[in-house]
Amino acid sequence: MAFEWPSPDLFSFNSPQGACPKCEGFGHVIGISADLVIPDAAKSVYDGAVAPWRGEKASRYKAQLIEHAHSVDFPVHTPYVDLTEAQRDALWNGNKYWRGIHTYFQRLEAKSYKIQNRVMLSRYRGRTACDACGGSRLKPASRYVLVDGKALPDVLNLPVDEVLDLLQGLQLDPAERAIGERLLIEIEHRLQFLLDVGLGYLTLNRGSATLSGGESQRIQLGTSLGSSLVGSTYVLDEPSIGLHPHDTERLIQVLTGLRNLGNTVVVVEHEESVIRAADYVVDLGPLAGSEGGEIMFAGKREDLLDAKHSLTAAYLRGDRRIEVPGSRRPGLGKLGIRQAKEHNLQSVDAEFLLGAMNVVTGVSGSGKSTLVKRILHPLLLRHLDLGGDRPGVSEGLQGDLHRIQNVEFVDQNPIGKSSRSNPATYVKAWDDVRACFAAQPLSRNRGYKPSVFSFNTSGGRCDTCEGEGRVSIGMQFMADVTLTCDACKGKRFTDAVLEVELDGHNIHDILEMTLADASAFFAARPKPTAAEKSIVRKLAPLIDVGLGYVCVGQSATTLSGGEAQRIKLGAFLAKGDRTGHTVFIFDEPTTGLHFHDVTQLLAAFDALIKQGHTVICVEHNVDVMAHADRLLDLGPGGGKHGGQRVAMGTPEEVARSMQSVTAPFLKERLNTSIAEK
Repeated sequence: MAFEWPSPDLFSFNSPQGACPKCEGFGHVIGISADLVIPDAAKSVYDGAVAPWRGEKASRYKAQLIEHAHSVDFPVHTPYVDLTEAQRDALWNGNKYWRGIHTYFQRLEAKSYKIQNRVMLSRYRGRTACDACGGSRLKPASRYVLVDGKALPDVLNLPVDEVLDLLQGLQLDPAERAIGERLLIEIEHRLQFLLDVGLGYLTLNRGSATLSGGESQRIQLGTSLGSSLVGSTYVLDEPSIGLHPHDTERLIQVLTGLRNLGNTVVVVEHEESVIRAADYVVDLGPLAGSEGGEIMFAGKREDLLDAKHSLTAAYLRGDRRIEVPGSRRPGLGKLGIRQAKEHNLQSVDAEFLLGAMNVVTGVSGSGKSTLVKRILHPLLLRHLDLGGDRPGVSEGLQGDLHRIQNVEFVDQNPIGKSSRSNPATYVKAWDDVRACFAAQPLSRNRGYKPSVFSFNTSGGRCDTCEGEGRVSIGMQFMADVTLTCDACKGKRFTDAVLEVELDGHNIHDILEMTLADASAFFAARPKPTAAEKSIVRKLAPLIDVGLGYVCVGQSATTLSGGEAQRIKLGAFLAKGDRTGHTVFIFDEPTTGLHFHDVTQLLAAFDALIKQGHTVICVEHNVDVMAHADRLLDLGPGGGKHGGQRVAMGTPEEVARSMQSVTAPFLKERLNTSIAEK
């Protein structure tokens, strides 16, 4: 065997010198996927956990294993998720008593000339860990080099807090200490910043695509902190996204440390604790969109409370307050998950109230998204025969499942991929607007149909910009330039179509109106038609969720995540109770929302519940927690320190929990409300 002379590139999976030759440094290949072979890890081998062994011919592999299991004390009745690594290895690789799963697929490969074998193999192929490097992404030569008995992949598989403990406890001889002293200081310094911003639960080899937006932003912040720059300006856009109040306090300490080094920190933020920690505050308003854009206050934070016309100041002073309900809804029934064990969840039993508001909370990495997005949502989709991804490991749903008729996951993804999509088209109000213009005398004389007033089809739209109002000019060696269309001057329609008016307003004028103005315009029409009444009815829910300031024709691609989420919520409210009892799942719906917006959001949630629906939120906002009928707190920490059900019940019951990190913040909020009453 020949060994390579070690160099930094030998330990990089981005370099051909260090990358595993089989997976080329990706850590995964297309092979037999364990998730497809074991689709339900809550089942035991005896109960049919191994999907390909359920067939008539292949069942002899299962029978052979069960017959000889006593020889090596293999637990055939234990769920797959609870098997030890040695037991899983015996199941997959076999032993002298039975042939394992790998042997089964190798035999299919050997006879792949048979079409039924090729079909069987394709059914279980997927992305799986590279068997050459075990998912470490490095070639064997890289893994032979040890530092204090540890190879690089062993260290990368550990969370940040454990790596720090490992580095600080390294046993090195004087020569090794001299080599690594300066490097260790630098590594510990950078990892400490990741710990300071609340990311100690992340493993070092975590894929960037699996990180949340808040985690990505805090990693960038940790990178900047690690560089120890002085005299720099840091601009942060809502760094508290996805942060529990406990973690927000740590973030404030980090930002304060940056300032103390001589840097300028500019933060766009809605979080109350961050605003109260600022030295200088600029408050914009008075409201949003066309009703905002003015500087309501600019000065020292302590003077902000004296600003009379600032909504932010009114909430900070307590003049305005997001009210805590006087009583909690008992619910129409219960929905439960038994023994959730996906990722870091440790056999969690969760229970939600139907026909009520449920909030799942806990520090970052405690398992909230895993429980709700990876287990609850897929299980509900499967229960309703709506397809979806494979659910995470659990013993399934329980409770009054017969009451549930639909499930909706409302995220912050854009409401449309096309730049021509807008709020009015999303709630189907634009169809009625086109019908109104097509009914005008001039339209009837010219034979205009409703399609003429569409910017998605040719006939009435500007052919130069194809209804966009703007054209993109490709620059060969630079970024494309977007300009207002010269042909229609940004009005999106031909001059002939723009001649059709409704009370002095053409189709472009309607697009330029805010939703609130458009609703008022059509509501004020004398003897309104059915189409005009429909427009007012469809726009009302969008206005109710606080989006009255958004323009009718604003492109969907320019809406913020919070605006997109509220438009979806408004669309559901517009449907009323026609969808039957629906479970609505929201992932951090207060992201990017001001106190005033949160008030309107909670009113929309209450409206959904009054229609007979169920709301389940993953949330960190204390006001939303205090508004819940059922609160589920996971933790107590993140990563391996989390995944447990710390407390469950009404907000008042959770606030009394001694183990909950959430309890002190919730207790303070509830006590403040009681004191005010």
